[in-house]
Amino acid sequence: MEQKDNKSKWLKRAGMGAFLFFLAKGLVWLAVFFFAAKSCSVSI
Repeated sequence: MEQKDNKSKWLKRAGMGAFLFFLAKGLVWLAVFFFAAKSCSVSI
């Protein structure tokens, strides 16, 4: 029983870590594309 609780805690922690990692990764890519598009645009 105790081993199952430890496993579920670990899985929850790993899932939250993966969620935060991919959220940050997605935000970084959005920033990269935003600034790339901003630098390519020509202002008249």
